[in-house]
Amino acid sequence: MRVVLAGYNVDSQVIAELKRNSPPRDDVTPETLSASYARISRDPRPADELRAAARQEVERARRSNQSIIFKMGHHSVAEHAVFNFDIIGISRLALEEVEKFRLCSYTEKSQRYIKLGDDFVIPEEVRRAGLERVFLKTIRGQNAFYHELYDMLRPHLFNKYKELAANPKNHPALEGWAKEDARYAVSLATQGQVGLTANARNLELLVRRFAAKDLAEVRELGSRVAALAREVAPSIILFVEATDFDARTGRELEESVRSLVVEKGKTGVKTASRPGKGEEPVILAEATLDGDDRIVAALLHSSTAMSYEHCLKRTRWLSPADKARVVKAALGYMEFHDFPPREFEYADLTFSLILSASCFAQLKRHRMATLTAQDYDPTLGATVPPSVEAVGAGSEFKTLIARTNETYAALRPKAGAAAAYVLTNAHRRRALLKVNVRELYHISRLREDPSAQWEIREIVGRMSALARKAMPLSCLLLGGKEDYPAVYRKIFGVDPKSRPPGYIK
Repeated sequence: MRVVLAGYNVDSQVIAELKRNSPPRDDVTPETLSASYARISRDPRPADELRAAARQEVERARRSNQSIIFKMGHHSVAEHAVFNFDIIGISRLALEEVEKFRLCSYTEKSQRYIKLGDDFVIPEEVRRAGLERVFLKTIRGQNAFYHELYDMLRPHLFNKYKELAANPKNHPALEGWAKEDARYAVSLATQGQVGLTANARNLELLVRRFAAKDLAEVRELGSRVAALAREVAPSIILFVEATDFDARTGRELEESVRSLVVEKGKTGVKTASRPGKGEEPVILAEATLDGDDRIVAALLHSSTAMSYEHCLKRTRWLSPADKARVVKAALGYMEFHDFPPREFEYADLTFSLILSASCFAQLKRHRMATLTAQDYDPTLGATVPPSVEAVGAGSEFKTLIARTNETYAALRPKAGAAAAYVLTNAHRRRALLKVNVRELYHISRLREDPSAQWEIREIVGRMSALARKAMPLSCLLLGGKEDYPAVYRKIFGVDPKSRPPGYIK
């Protein structure tokens, strides 16, 4: 066996310095990796020799890439080329579009940990509509209130949690809680930044999708990303124009649906801190009916030589105690950082949610789930953090939301989708989240922990409670990281780390 480190990400400034101090060369491109790995399937030479050949004949490697991707349709070879982008000064609204791509990697500036300034994006659509003045007035009012809120919330939280505040090491956490609640007042136009890592195949998809978007900021971002990537690797970033599928499907689907549904008249805007009466923010819309049985059957299938059909039939004959024994055997050695075996992916749950932009920003990071959402809708109201009410700023917060809604209503006819830039992190949208049980464990561990932000902790806590009712066996160990030892002791009667080999109850 030989294992060769074929390449790794290097800061572009390092590459530029190396190029300045070396003779001119054409092989400083990830295209040679794509081309050489594409040849592995048909060329018997070792991979390192194929890479050496590709570096010696870069133009031939580029022609090979184009032929394999364009003519043969083998787009997977482009996945061997990886790019890193600093995306700076982008709005939170546009960041939602960037982070829809589940096979890319992101690290985003956090509004929970960093105190915000007054930086925001002024959409091109708002400028063209001649509504910049009202937009700026609203955004500046939101930002001023953010700073006022932070100044009220910080001492309130230090006083509320005096024991924590007594230790200076806890001060950043307490200040973070003040920041995360104050940020509900700021807009989706607020600037952020993100580190993006993507292979060429996913980057090309991102660029193509962005070309079809309604927001000018997103289209411009796609153009800039494409230009930079194609400068380095022209042979593997090929399909960048908007397609009819991306550009027209959404609009024509809306038109088709509009004729099939009756829209209720919108008589006003709510500013309650909860969804309207009778409408729960978390509903288990659908779940695999025999989810526990299907997971037990999948565990039997992996542990025997039986067909899955036979395993499922056999599972239905088992007693509840025997089924529990199988699930406990699968989960018994888990630590808080472990996740159930892959067999737990064979049962699904779909949740209907109403949540704020602040909460959605965290939920969207769970990219292995299936998440779709409607536009932000002022008629769903706004989420008012309990701490804002506690410091006596609830009424002022709701007044700010009402003024924001007025600006949104003024922008919408002329600025279209760009009117959403003025909405705040408190504004809500409807979302549909589908997860398998294994992914729900990941979400639960992270988002039900006391360190998680309060709103997503509430949302995911309700999801877990509903999941336990639907699939009590498979969801035995749902819960946050800090609570995991107690949950484990309740099920197994021992601490997670003290269970002896072979111990199953």
